[in-house]
Amino acid sequence: MHKLTTLLCLILLSLPTVRIEAKTVKQRQGNFQIGIASWYGGGEKLNVCTANGEIFDPNDYTAAIWDYPFGTILEVTNLNNDLSVKVRINDRGPNRRLNRLIDLSRAAFKSICPLSQGLCKVKIERLK
Repeated sequence: MHKLTTLLCLILLSLPTVRIEAKTVKQRQGNFQIGIASWYGGGEKLNVCTANGEIFDPNDYTAAIWDYPFGTILEVTNLNNDLSVKVRINDRGPNRRLNRLIDLSRAAFKSICPLSQGLCKVKIERLK
């Protein structure tokens, strides 16, 4: 199964990409952005590739966002409780029509906000 998943990842990576520009719902202030974070990894994305080709692991501290290159480290801070987490960008998303700034892996989201809440208002800052 793992070999098949890896093969599918390689095929998907070889396909041409199309970048669609859309109106984003975010607030940029200085060196950070403010917006809504959601989480993913509750089963819908297990054993599949992220946009950079690695296998998604909901227990890693990773995130999906369109505005930063793969490998970028961001600090994501919940504006309601000041808890923060550092994540590595390895995927693209969320779908911009959902009015969200960033999708966090399940583990990353859980470290700053209860999963049952589903969404939270965050500040993101690029670290490296």
